[in-house]
Amino acid sequence: MPDPAEVLARIFGFAEFRPGQAEIVDAVMRGQNTLAIMPTGGGKSLCFQLPALCRQGLTVVISPLIALMRDQVRALRAVGVEAGALNSGNTEEENAEVFAALDEGRLKLLYLAPERLANFDTQSLLHRAGCSLIAVDEAHCVSQWGHDFRPDYLRIGELREMLDVPLAAFTATADAETREEIVNRLF
Repeated sequence: MPDPAEVLARIFGFAEFRPGQAEIVDAVMRGQNTLAIMPTGGGKSLCFQLPALCRQGLTVVISPLIALMRDQVRALRAVGVEAGALNSGNTEEENAEVFAALDEGRLKLLYLAPERLANFDTQSLLHRAGCSLIAVDEAHCVSQWGHDFRPDYLRIGELREMLDVPLAAFTATADAETREEIVNRLF
C-alpha cells in the first residue's frame, strides 16, 4: 500500500500535511469510520482523496455541489488520477465515459450527487464496481439541524451498511447537536 505522505508529494505537490490532516488520513487508511470537522480551505478533500489513491478499490464521494464535483474531478484528472462524477449536470457522453471507466476498473474516485442514491441501479453499480470507501462531503447536510438539510443524505447510512465499507464524513460547520446527528445517521 502506498504511503500517503509520498502520494501527497508525488501527486499533489505538497511537502507536508496541514494541521490535522495526517491524523484524519491515518484513521481513514485504517478503515475507521471518521467524522472530520475542518475549516473551509483546511484541506478536507485531500483527507479522502489520499486514502482513495492508497487503498484498493473505488472511493465514492457523496457531494451536494455539482460545481465542486466538476472542479475536483478536473483537478484530479489534471494530475493523472482516474476520477469521474455522476450528477444531473452531466451529458450522456460524460455518463458513458464514467460507466466505461467503472466497468474497466479504472476509476479511483466517483463523485455522486446524493439524489443518485435513490436509484437501486446506483447501489448495484457501486457494489459491482468494488466500492471500498464512502466519503461524504458537506456532511452537515444529513442533519435536520443543519441549514442545508438534504433528505437524500439520509440514504448514505443504508448504502454504507449495504456495501459494508468504512465511511469518512467531512464538514466545516457542525455544532455538538449536528455532530451527534451525523454520527447517528451515517455510522
